[in-house]
Amino acid sequence: METRKEHELKIHENGKTSKSPKLCGTNYPVSISFIVVNEFCERFSYYGMKAVLTLYFINYLHWDPNLSTAVYHAFSSLCYFTPVLGALIADSWLGKFKTIVYLSVVYVLGHIVKSVGAIPSVGDSTIHIVLSMVGLILIAFGTGGIKPCVAAFGGDQFDEEHTNERRKFFSIFYMSINGGSVLSTLITPILRGDVQCFGGDCYALAFGVPAILMVVALVVFISGSGMYKKSPPEGNILLDVCKCMGLAIKNRWKSSKYDPKKKHWLDWAEDKYPRRLIHEIKMVLRVLVLYIPLPMFWALFDQQGSRWTLQATRMNMAFGSTFVLKPDQMQMLNALLILVFVPIFDMVVYPLIGLCRINLTPLKKMAVGMIFAALAFGSATLVEVNVTKTVVETAPQGQCLLQVYNLAVSDVKLNIPGSNLFSQPIKSYEDPPAYQHIQLGGHNKTINMAVTQNEILYQCVQTFTEQKAYTLVLHSNGSGIVCKLATDNIHKSEKMEAYLRFINTRSEAVNITVGAVDFYVPADYGISPHNSVERKEYTNDKCTSGSQDFLITLGLLDFGASYTVILKGHPGEIILQKMEDVKANNVHIAWQIPQYVLITAGEVMFSITGLEFSYSQAPANMKSVLQAGWLLTVAFGNVIVLIVAEGAGLDQWMEFLLFAGLLVAVCIIFSIMAYFYTYVDPDELDKLFPDKAANDDDEDNLKKNQKYHMDQTDNKYCLSRYGSCRS
Repeated sequence: METRKEHELKIHENGKTSKSPKLCGTNYPVSISFIVVNEFCERFSYYGMKAVLTLYFINYLHWDPNLSTAVYHAFSSLCYFTPVLGALIADSWLGKFKTIVYLSVVYVLGHIVKSVGAIPSVGDSTIHIVLSMVGLILIAFGTGGIKPCVAAFGGDQFDEEHTNERRKFFSIFYMSINGGSVLSTLITPILRGDVQCFGGDCYALAFGVPAILMVVALVVFISGSGMYKKSPPEGNILLDVCKCMGLAIKNRWKSSKYDPKKKHWLDWAEDKYPRRLIHEIKMVLRVLVLYIPLPMFWALFDQQGSRWTLQATRMNMAFGSTFVLKPDQMQMLNALLILVFVPIFDMVVYPLIGLCRINLTPLKKMAVGMIFAALAFGSATLVEVNVTKTVVETAPQGQCLLQVYNLAVSDVKLNIPGSNLFSQPIKSYEDPPAYQHIQLGGHNKTINMAVTQNEILYQCVQTFTEQKAYTLVLHSNGSGIVCKLATDNIHKSEKMEAYLRFINTRSEAVNITVGAVDFYVPADYGISPHNSVERKEYTNDKCTSGSQDFLITLGLLDFGASYTVILKGHPGEIILQKMEDVKANNVHIAWQIPQYVLITAGEVMFSITGLEFSYSQAPANMKSVLQAGWLLTVAFGNVIVLIVAEGAGLDQWMEFLLFAGLLVAVCIIFSIMAYFYTYVDPDELDKLFPDKAANDDDEDNLKKNQKYHMDQTDNKYCLSRYGSCRS
């Protein structure tokens, strides 16, 4: 039988690998620098694209929030299903190097297609949707396919005896992952919002820059080709596990007799597979059973890029008078906090808990992590309840919304038949307190309303349509009170802008330029359309009426508000009165910080501990099986969000509360399962199967697996982050 040294010599003679040069006289191979740069650029490209994805669906493809959330999580789910395919290709067919190169090409093509789909001049909306979906599918296969290969390929570059250097490499590798994530979620929203192209937010640039970074990642990786150690495909343990389980089920199904020697259903595979492998699979299955409740945690965790980002669009993003945060930039808080929390928990929190003589086992840590995530969504619920106070909800079927502007010189009374609304006199130029619901009893209705001024009655006949919002403008003319109906925009801008319109009571038409937006307001109570304007303080804006130019000051037009500005005054002067139809976003974005702190604390206790526990309870050669199972929990978690977003039909605060409640229920189930779980020591396998442990080749395989997948004591931070969410 061939020894490990003979095997390495044969690989060397066949040109599969070579002695890699070292960095500056150290034991670090030069090749790892290419891998680290590649990982940084790839993570930048992935998280940069994903950061703006939800707002792209809403603002560019004009999808509603529920559909946008569903597609976002469908994409995320696919990104965590495909790593299993990538591992199979690498281990059974192409090897890690070729798998990374070929799937990176697919990755680049996906980015390019996605960027082209964000160019307005390329086809119609159908073409944009098709290109976007094709691009996302290619990206999912690219990023998921290389996910299980890059870290393992980096570990391959080190000699067996350089364990300390390999451990430090994974720390650097982990930093490159988080560095790419933080920078991309900071930069790409700026490219989207602060750079204007094609007459709006520049999504083509926001997707194009990540595409360029992925091209750079591919070029850098290929550049180091001559320095890499390239191990040939050695088979995939996951396939062996599946074949063994399949055979056991098949044999048990065919057998009509009970065999007392076969106490476990897997024992029915003993006629073909060794007892040690069967015992190892049993150990793995005990851990995988504990994975069943875990997708619920990821269902909450991954909503940072969807529901939480949408919540941020309805909040006040200003810090002082100069700095304004983008709603899709808040996601970087998780990556920043994880860098802070991991050492704090390891060096402060856990030792303090130990001093209190509290036995905080790994499974208990995971349960506490679930509770933290549920509390995060409890916090998000409280924020959402306050955020919705500034939102004007669309009227239900059979109703419409109405507010009244009294632009007459004195108070008026309005009487709507069959209703006691507007029972109090409406003061002159009073800002209406709120919209009122008008019962229509059908799709539309013509209503004859009575307007009273100075004891004189006037008739006002208007037609209303269900689920629309209106402003009834009452004003005087030479013969009495005249009414005019205007359709309102009550929806908050998803672009964090303000809506603005003008009503001109003067006898001359007015042209106004507010920022970069032009308004034309006809004379004699003419009403301009609603236009969105950038959120800022407006002073000295140009206004032209007749042959005269004026400078007007509108003041602050704030996030999410809708304003109507009344233009008054005689010829030669313009007087402004600003009405707020839809209130500005008055809940500050800082109120999202507690939910990010809680969800990150939950991630530290759940994700990192979960993988450490899993790896400590299974044989070393089964770690890839557990990693596949772990990634699938993330995938199924995103499927849960997809189903709830499209099927539940709940108000957002109720949906947040539902997720929090579901996770608490799942946590209880998981705690019960954990209570009955018995911890094992995988090293006991060597005592049960001493003949197998003594075999040189099996010992060599064990070392290889430890090298490729990392023992949990090597670098738990990198292991956990790469195997879960930030990878």
